Amino acid sequence: MKVPLSWLREYVDLPAVTAHEVADKLTAAGLKLESITAHGHEIKNVVVGRVLAIEELDGFKKPIRHCRVEVGEAAPREIVCGAVNFAEGAVVPVALPGAVLPGGFEIASRKTYGRLSDGMICSEAELGIAESSPGILLLPPDTPIGADVVELLGLRDDVLELEITPDRGYALSIRGVAREAATAFGVPFHDPGVVEPPAVPGESWPASIADPTACDRFVLRSVSGFDPAAESPLWMRLRLMRAGMRPVSLAVDVTNYIMLELGQPLHAFDRSRLSGGIVVRRALAGETLETLDHVVRKLHEDDILITDDSGPISMAGTMGGLHTEISGTSSDIVIEAAHFSATGIARESRRHNLVSEASKRFERGVDRELPLIASWRAVQLLVELGGATAEPGVTHAQVEAAPLTITIPAGHPGRVAGLPYTRETVIRRLEQVGCTVADGAVAGVRGGQGVAATGVVSSGDLADKLAVQGDDLITVTPPTWRPDMTDPNDLAEEVIRLEGYEHLPSVLPAAPAGAGLTEAQRLRRRAGRALAASGYVEVLSYPFIGERDLDGLQLPEGDARRRVSRLVNPLSEDEPFMRTTLLPGLLKTLVRNAGRGFGDVALFEIGLVYRPEADAPASAPVLAVDRRPAPEELAEIEKALPRQPLRAAVVLAGEFERSGWWGAGRQASWADAVEAARTLARAAGVELGISADQHEPWHPGRCALLTVADPVTGEPVTVGHAGELHPRVAEAYGLPPRTAAMELELSALPLSGPVQTPVVSAYPVATQDVALIVPADTPVAKVEAALREGAGDLLEAIRLFDVYTGEQVGEGNKSLAYSLRFRAGDRTLTVEETTAARDAAVALAAERTGAQLRGA
Repeated sequence: MKVPLSWLREYVDLPAVTAHEVADKLTAAGLKLESITAHGHEIKNVVVGRVLAIEELDGFKKPIRHCRVEVGEAAPREIVCGAVNFAEGAVVPVALPGAVLPGGFEIASRKTYGRLSDGMICSEAELGIAESSPGILLLPPDTPIGADVVELLGLRDDVLELEITPDRGYALSIRGVAREAATAFGVPFHDPGVVEPPAVPGESWPASIADPTACDRFVLRSVSGFDPAAESPLWMRLRLMRAGMRPVSLAVDVTNYIMLELGQPLHAFDRSRLSGGIVVRRALAGETLETLDHVVRKLHEDDILITDDSGPISMAGTMGGLHTEISGTSSDIVIEAAHFSATGIARESRRHNLVSEASKRFERGVDRELPLIASWRAVQLLVELGGATAEPGVTHAQVEAAPLTITIPAGHPGRVAGLPYTRETVIRRLEQVGCTVADGAVAGVRGGQGVAATGVVSSGDLADKLAVQGDDLITVTPPTWRPDMTDPNDLAEEVIRLEGYEHLPSVLPAAPAGAGLTEAQRLRRRAGRALAASGYVEVLSYPFIGERDLDGLQLPEGDARRRVSRLVNPLSEDEPFMRTTLLPGLLKTLVRNAGRGFGDVALFEIGLVYRPEADAPASAPVLAVDRRPAPEELAEIEKALPRQPLRAAVVLAGEFERSGWWGAGRQASWADAVEAARTLARAAGVELGISADQHEPWHPGRCALLTVADPVTGEPVTVGHAGELHPRVAEAYGLPPRTAAMELELSALPLSGPVQTPVVSAYPVATQDVALIVPADTPVAKVEAALREGAGDLLEAIRLFDVYTGEQVGEGNKSLAYSLRFRAGDRTLTVEETTAARDAAVALAAERTGAQLRGA
């Protein structure tokens, strides 16, 4: 909404303040400032002149005139001009030498067309009044010669551009902004909407409302004998342009001017083109209308129409029809003003992608009491400026609507703000926004979602929270121009807004009582910290994948990861699915980093994957909005939703341990990926089982199956895989050679509960080393598990510190050297006890894996 400051001052007794000071006050009141534009401040030395004589100059391609112009000085000025729309005796604006016009254009005496031009006769465009002008601006004959044109025409002005939120539709008018400015400065407000139109008997034109849900007030007034050639006065055209509207013709300009002034959209019909009585109704199936933009629109059955015997003649509140528009010959005019359904106009405007100045106001809610006043004001201007005659009678069709009243405790705004407001302050502020306030409760109070026993309008459980006391109640009737005020908290907001948000104390809300993070949340945080501490960098990938990603992972047909959830509106047609694994996003991030010269990469991500069940429906049902969903409908929705486990994954390539002056580094390998899984298991406090497996997208000979024991049955449960990626996967994604990866399902790890403080033994540790020879294909994890079980409760820790293959252990064998740490909590262990525990461990390993003690 563009608000010329000079127009605002007509209705508000503003003190001597600048546009920026006005903008600051309005911003504090909740009207957001977009910009301030200054007009006419740079114009100087432009005066009123009278053309005394005109000499036509011949021999040029266009008409050139040499004029003698009186400008109030001792001697007339000689000025060369190319316009031909004025004659001798015309009163015109003249820019004297030294004058400055909009855009910094300076005027000087100069010789042109063989004559001296001592100034310039100005058009509207040259003065910044219009974007273009066909000729010189002609002033009234009685305009004083030599007067300053800027002051005379009011060209010097500042325009505030405000962003109006949907709940403040009243501010899409000079009237609404003026009311806020008057309240902000504490000065009188002269409401242009408080007018009592004269009572006139009879109807202007027959009209009726067929659908009360579409329109509850419809007003028609008529004028005859209007002069179609009458032009809009300069002051009106100037204000329309400054407010962002293009002048068209007097009849149209009058309706737009009143809409900007009062906030009530109007529409003018050519009365000679109307056929029979007007009816406001919804559209019928198959109806069409050619609107003013020359587009034939197929109407929807929920569209609100203004019709006559010929059919639709206007899309109510949005755009008029071409058949009944005002033309250059229209002399008999019917002015329509109405109050349409805000939601109906909003849906109609969006349905047809047709947003107009009228629809923007109707969909935000206009003042129901304005149609009579605005239509009468339009008739006055058409009579005054266009020579029309007001026809007797006014058509006023309406549906009675009882006023909304809200009863609240006077202390409610203070309780919402956390700041005490006196009863007098609350009442004063509510009256400033136009409310009528009465003491006590009123029976049968309307509004909100329910009425408490005390008569307090409530929304949900609000009535219980208000702590109503009988002596503290006030009943508030919101003004008709504020349809957004329907709830006790709306009233509280107005009081707080006008008292000033800057006065609200900054108090942090008290944290609700609770146990802090859940165990699942703690596990997620521990997992992220553990991987970051191990040298991995966390990334966040889009959770979308495509068929190409799944093919690149070499997943076979029928793999559960190929069962995906398809998005209805994907961001990219190449990635229309929700991810079933974290690897594609991580692999593409690794490729992007490697392509930019960062070859040593170790990344991790923790996030959800989306795994639809095999029997899940293709889509969830669409629920109705007029009732609560039935249990079976909710069950269908739950069934359609995919399972969403939380997973952690890592990818790594290049050097995992950096090389430098200290020596050579170490390349990342499948073992690092397995160790990342162990890191997560330690963070979760669980023992991880590791065994060889074959699982895409990993290399069949370098893939580890990750399992944990079921807390109930003790059976191994698969939680993920780790190892080196298959060469075909590396080729499909463009990965560095020997790229390794790990993916583990955190949701499948048993939660250990609160961390228990370990018992620290004060007795010394006893260490025993063993070296076992096993077949080369024996999994290390299998040997370690046997040693751990055989050693019993005295074993504190076991560590593999050497792996050897060579002639000394025989072909096809390997040597595994372990360090076993024993400790008891109640005594110092003897050599016999630790030796016996070691021998038991070796014996069980020999039984299960065929291990032989090296050197035995």
